[in-house]
Parts: sequence; C-alpha cells; structure tokens
Amino acid sequence: MFDDRTPIYQQIAARLKQDILDGTLAEGDQVMSTNQFATYYRINPATAAKGFHQLVDEGVLYKKRGLGMYVTDGARAKLLAERRERFFSDMVDPMAAEAGLIGVPLADVVAHLEGIEERRSRM
Repeated sequence: MFDDRTPIYQQIAARLKQDILDGTLAEGDQVMSTNQFATYYRINPATAAKGFHQLVDEGVLYKKRGLGMYVTDGARAKLLAERRERFFSDMVDPMAAEAGLIGVPLADVVAHLEGIEERRSRM
C-alpha cells in the first residue's frame, strides 16, 4: 500500500479520502482506530494517528470521545470540490495554455473533448 515517495501519514490520509470518494466509507461511518490501522498495515501507531489527525484538521473526520473517528457529514462533497479544483488547476489550465501556445483554438479542444465523451457513451 505504501510507497517511498511521500510520507506514510500522507498516504494514509489520501487512502481514507479515496475511500470516502468511492463510497467505501460513507458520511457518518466509523473508521477503524489508529491502532487497528497500524496493526493491519504494520506501521507505527503514531504515524497512523498523524494521518487521521490531518483529516480531522481538514474537517473530513471527527472524533467522538471514547468512541472513535467518524466521517464528517459533507466530507464527500468537500473532497469532490477540492479534487475538481485541483483538476482544473493541474490539468485543464496547463492544457489551455499549451493549446494557446501552439495555436489550437479552445473551441477545437472542447470539440475534441466532446468527441471523447460521445465515444465513451457509445461503449
């Protein structure tokens, strides 16, 4: 599950975010404890806790004292909005800049994307 490129606690946070986005974890669901997570993935409990606390700080998880951590209401919508914003800034904006640089009108880019969507809908 873990790679050497990013800190493990960030990978834990990213994994839990993905589980929320794909519906594996729903809003209001309890997530496994940091100790369970650490035991399952054979990592330091403090590392797991750091990843969980990052999500608490971001408002994706909340803690019920003595009961554990839960997915916050609205977490999925929040994560989708963040992902959508990152998609445009990381992918679409540079693509539009490159299109302008090489003289491709944005209307041609849009037409190409619509063609992709049409072909995908026929599958």
